[in-house]
Formats: sequence, structure tokens, C-alpha cells
Amino acid sequence: MKLSIKIVASIFLVLFVLSCSTKKDAFLNRSYHSVTTKYNVLFNGNEAFKIGLNQLNESYDDNYWKTLPIEPLKVDKLTIPGIKTVKDNSPKEFEKAEEKAVKAIQKHSMLIARQERNKQIDDAYLLLGKSRYYSKRFVPALEAFNYVIINYPKANLINETKIWQAKTHIRLQNPEQAIYNLKMLLQGKDLPDEIRESVHTAMAMAYTEIDSIHKVIKHLNKSVITTKNKDQAARNLFILGQFYRDNKVLDSSNFAFQKVVNLKKAPYKYKIHAQLEIAKNASDSNEKLVAIDELNKLAKNRDNKPYLDEIYYQLGQIEKENNTEIALQHFKKSVTTSLVDNYQKELSYQAIGNLYFDKAEFITAGAYYDSILQISKDENSKRIRRLKRKRKNLNEVINFETIAKTNDSILRIVGMSDEEQKDYFTEYIVKLKKDEEKIQLSVNTGSSIVNKNITSKQSTGGKWYFYNNQTVGFGQQEFKRVWGNRPLEDNWRLSDKNILNVDVNAVVNTSKIVSNEEKYDVNYYLKSLPSKSKQIDSISSERNNAYFRLGVIYKEQFNETNLAISKLETLLAFEPDKNLELPAKYHLYKIYSGLNNEKAAELKNDIVSNFAASNYAKIIQNPNQILSKKDDENSPEKYYTEVFYEYKDAKYQSVIDKAKQAIASYDGNAIVPKFELLKAYAIGKKDGVDAFKAALEFVAINYPNTEEGKKAQEVIITIQAKM
Repeated sequence: MKLSIKIVASIFLVLFVLSCSTKKDAFLNRSYHSVTTKYNVLFNGNEAFKIGLNQLNESYDDNYWKTLPIEPLKVDKLTIPGIKTVKDNSPKEFEKAEEKAVKAIQKHSMLIARQERNKQIDDAYLLLGKSRYYSKRFVPALEAFNYVIINYPKANLINETKIWQAKTHIRLQNPEQAIYNLKMLLQGKDLPDEIRESVHTAMAMAYTEIDSIHKVIKHLNKSVITTKNKDQAARNLFILGQFYRDNKVLDSSNFAFQKVVNLKKAPYKYKIHAQLEIAKNASDSNEKLVAIDELNKLAKNRDNKPYLDEIYYQLGQIEKENNTEIALQHFKKSVTTSLVDNYQKELSYQAIGNLYFDKAEFITAGAYYDSILQISKDENSKRIRRLKRKRKNLNEVINFETIAKTNDSILRIVGMSDEEQKDYFTEYIVKLKKDEEKIQLSVNTGSSIVNKNITSKQSTGGKWYFYNNQTVGFGQQEFKRVWGNRPLEDNWRLSDKNILNVDVNAVVNTSKIVSNEEKYDVNYYLKSLPSKSKQIDSISSERNNAYFRLGVIYKEQFNETNLAISKLETLLAFEPDKNLELPAKYHLYKIYSGLNNEKAAELKNDIVSNFAASNYAKIIQNPNQILSKKDDENSPEKYYTEVFYEYKDAKYQSVIDKAKQAIASYDGNAIVPKFELLKAYAIGKKDGVDAFKAALEFVAINYPNTEEGKKAQEVIITIQAKM
């Protein structure tokens, strides 16, 4: 009996050894290697691949504010095609899948007489290629796909392999080859619907690379007929809606987004964002009312907590046209409900900043712009570069707005009668006392800092706010949530710490410490008011110059025509000196001309009639005329020479001030870039290399095609090389 068992075992052992051979084309051998490949090696490899793909999709962060990529795979186009970057963080599961595919090929391939007898090997090569693809090693991935297509033309997965081959060509920046191969594939008969839709998806990918938008739309439409692949179908429909919107076809855009909403088993992230996109597309008042109602419903749904920041932001975008205060509330809610999306928080900060900017509350606007710069991870984007320039220019705006408001207040009070002045300061002192009482009460109770929901019962320390660790911690969290991470320093709201909020009611400025006795004494304020004509004229002149500079800044740097008009028209109402009156009228003429406003003709006639000898009149009458450089004693060139010699004499602040005035006065003249560059050099001499570099960047960006702009760029490169 034992002998029989041994004999049987020996027979099975011999058969097993014989079946392990990959060189013998026998049924037993083929069956063994096929089964082992499929249910052992490839099974484990495919499972690892699925895990890796899930990890990749979950970690991919879509930016719904931009057109989504058809395939959620981030690839740096600046890298050499096919070369895996050092910073690549592809899931390690793809490496495991590749290892299993290689093992299947090395140990179980039965290439006999130039023919593969193991039907699972083509599957192994496909898995090998896909694993390399998602590891962003596109050249070796292409090699694997090509091997299958050349050596296994009748493989069960040949069509899928051809699609992957085409996608790899796209990643290798060869979309034309991909399009050709996919067109050939579409000519095949009896293609399954799922394969055909995958081909159209890949075709859309390829045409995206060559910016053939109409063909992208065509193939995206064909890729969602059966929607068997719910994930990709939802994504394709969403992208289709985005492309239609970009092409101003809003009905088709809404139709595509609505299909996403109605698509069963589609990922919820696409459904909720499709609803947001429909709200974005609202154009008339009725559509906007419907959108507001739908967005409010979404906000009340607990399932939408991760998306509240986007919902409130979109509500703010719709409301801002009619009610800026409600819009502000929504934008601020967007900031406070934002959990992880810094990009969304940046947009909300910017929307708030822009609204405060439009309200001429520039210090508050600057604070929100600073918050963006604190959290932004994309410092080199065009949006951030523009914001930085705007924020820098805002410093100048804040300075001049402060001067304008303060001096306006002083002049208004100076113009009052004695009794009106007494009444004014009496009322001011009463308000001052009330405000100080409120501040004292807040300090004693902590009510101005701690959320009202946090009661004294929660306290584990003293009654004062900073003795309570719990309330302090809460306050820190709230601060970070609203303003971002800010360093512990004075005037934390502002990037430029030299710019402070000025109380315009405090028209009496003094460097000495004011006692309580003086602070509550009407006579103290009355005595401090300027009374001499020379003082008042100086304040008036400073105010007028501030209004002029603001008008030019709003016109030239911010393209805020309404604000520019307001400042310049107000300036003219003050009846300023002719050195401001003429350039102010010229700037208004340029603005109104661009708006096709009838006031342009009035200003033109005024300048030509009353200032006929001026350069402005000459420019208006003949824009192409080259003004005299030698004969005109008041020529820009002569003035530039004078300012240049001041630079040689190291009068840098005077050069900066005169250059600014000249830039404003000679708007439209070719001399302006020269003054800008001279100003930059003076800033460098006065404030150091960092300020010099920033000033040069302004010249290079704003005057790129001039000799001065090119020179500025050359100097920047030299500075960077030495730093």
C-alpha cells in the first residue's frame, strides 16, 4: 500500500516537473503556465494595480476653476518625456504590479517557434505597460504596448492595448501619431461600445493637446453615448460642459452639466460641482434667482459640508452685482468654511479684497490681498504676479487716500465758523469717551475677542481672556481660519508696515503724547487747527496733489475708470493750480475718449482753446507729431535732463518725486519709460538692492518693448547672478 502511494506521488511529481517546462508545447504545460499566470501572478499584480489606481484617483486634486484634464494624471510637461522625476510620488503599488507582470513574463512565457503558447502573456505585457504609464515612465510603457501590438495582433485585449499606446504617445507629446492610430482603430468592425467610447475619450485627449477645441467637443460627445464607465463618463460630460461654456454655448453647457447631475452612480464630486457650474452659467435675473435658491438648498444639506466654501463663494459672485453687503457675507462664510482648498480660499480673499477696493476701503482690501500672498503655493502664476503688483501699487493708493481724506477733513473744519468748530469737537469728544468706555468694557470681559458661545463656565483659568488657555486656543484657530498664517508682529494685516490706518476725524496730528486733560478739552483742538494762510494753502496743495496722483494711479495701474474720473473731477472742482488742472483735464479727456463720452469733446475744446501752447494740446491735435526737443523750453526732454542732473548730484528723493510727477504729466509721451527707469535707479540708490530690483521689475513688466524695459531686464539678470 505504502509502495503504491509512493509510486503515485512519484508520477505526480514527474508530471509536475514536466509541466513546469516552458519549452515543451504540450497541453499540460500550456494549462499549468496559463492558470498559474492568470490566477496567481497576474491576479496579485492586477489587485496591486487597482489599489494603486484608487490611491492615485483619491489623491488627485482637481481644480474645478479650470478646465479639467480628461485623464486625472498630473504630468510635468517641462520634464524630459518618459523620464521619471525625483519628486514623483506615484503609488508604490504600481511598482508591485510591474514586478508581478515581469515575473509572469520571465517565468511563464512559452515562446516556442516564434509563437507564444501562453495566452496570458499579452495580458502581462498590458499590465506592465499600464503600471509604467501610471508611474510616468512613458518610454518603457510604450515599449510594452508596442510589443503586444507587434507580437500578439490577435490578442483578446489588442484594442485596449492600442488605446493605451495612443494615450502614451499623447503623454510623450506626439498627439498627431495618437490621432492617426486611433482613427485606424475606429475603422475596425464590431468594436464594443465601451472600447469605442474609450477611443473617443483618447481622441479628445489628443485634440486637447493641439488646441482643436471643436474636435475635442465632437469626440467628448461621442464618448458619453452609453456611459458604461460611470466615472469617466461623468468626467467627460463635466469637461464637455466646461468647453461649451468657454465657447459661450450656455444651453449646451447646462445640458451637459445636468446630465452629470442625473447620471446614476456618478461620483458625487462631479454632481455637486455640476450644480455649481449651472449656477455660474446663470445670465439673466430669473436664472440668477433660481440659482440662488438652489445654492441655498445645497448649503443646508449636511452632505455638502466639504463644499460649503465653493457654494458660498458662488452665492457671493451672483449677489455682488446687486447687493455688495450680502455678497461680502457670503465670501466671508466661504473663507470660514474652507477646510483644505487653499485655491478656493485665495479666490474668496480676492473677492473680498476687490469689494473693499471698490468701496475705497484700501487698507482693508490690502489686508485681504496679503492673506492670499501668505497662503498661495503658486507664486509664479500670472494671477499672483498681477496681485503682487496691485498690492504694491495699493501702498501708494493708501498713502494718497489717507492724505486726501485727512486734509479734506482739516480743510472742512477750518472752513467752519467758530461755533460750528466748537460743536464739532464737543461731539467728537463725547464719541471718543463712549468708544473708550466700550474698549475698557471689552478688555474687562473679553467680549471683543472671544466668541459669545464660549461662556465663563468653560474657563479653566482667570476671568481675563489671556488667562484662559481654551479661549486663547479658540481665538488662534479663528484668526488663522479668517486671515491665514500671520507672523507675530505689529500691524499684521499689512505687508507694508509703514502704512497705518489713519483716523480721519483726528485732524490734529501731533507727535507728543496727549494727556487725558488735553484729549477731552475742546480748546486743545481749536488751538491746534491751522490758521495761517500759508499753512492752509500747503494743506490744500498737498490734498490736490493726492487727488491727482490717485486719479492717475486708478487710470494707469488699476484700470478703474470710475474711480479715476471721480478723483480727477473732484480735483477740478477744487480749482487747483494750472500745473495740475491741465494734466487732470488731459487724463479725463483720454478716459472719456475711451468711453465714447460726449465730455471728451468738451475737454478737447477746453485744452486746445485755453492751453494752446501746451504739449497736451499739440498731442490732442496731432497724436503722431514729434514734439520739439530743443526749441521748446518746457519740453519733456529738457525736464528729463534737469532731473537726471539731480540724480548725478545724489538728490535721490527729489528725483523720485519729480519722476512721479513727470510720469503723470507726460502720459502718452515716449519719455515716460525713461523717467520710470531713472526713478528705479534713484530708488535703488536710496533704498537698496531689493527695492532697486522691484522697481526694475515694474519697468520690465510695464514697458517690455522699449529700450528702457529691455535695459531693466538686463540689470535684473545681472543682479540675480550676483545675489
